[in-house]
Amino acid sequence: MKELTPTTLRPPFARYAHGVEIPAGHRLIQTSGQLGIDAQDAIPPDAYDQAMICFGNIAEILGAGGMSAADVAHISAYVTGREHMAGYMKARDAFMAQTGRLPSSTLLIVSGFTRPEFVVEVEVLAAAV
Repeated sequence: MKELTPTTLRPPFARYAHGVEIPAGHRLIQTSGQLGIDAQDAIPPDAYDQAMICFGNIAEILGAGGMSAADVAHISAYVTGREHMAGYMKARDAFMAQTGRLPSSTLLIVSGFTRPEFVVEVEVLAAAV
């Protein structure tokens, strides 16, 4: 995949690319939105820990399809308030740290999720040969 961040645009606000080109012939995995709840139904109170669960779930889903974080082309994330952005972004950066590349990214502030204790939801689009 090729990162697309033209120098004629303002640089991204954080560690992401403005766009990502997926070459022809790649398989795609689109995950459902993952919430910060673990396999034992525990929901940590803070955004970072919830986001780490989200990315852990995403890693498992990608692994089931023979992919990893290195194959992520785009991340969409949703938080319930600006105060949760830093925790989410720290977890996102940790998830992508070993890949040596940047995905495109969207981060939205939403009014809430199915249960009030959820503060983060994350989904990804991944592509691999």
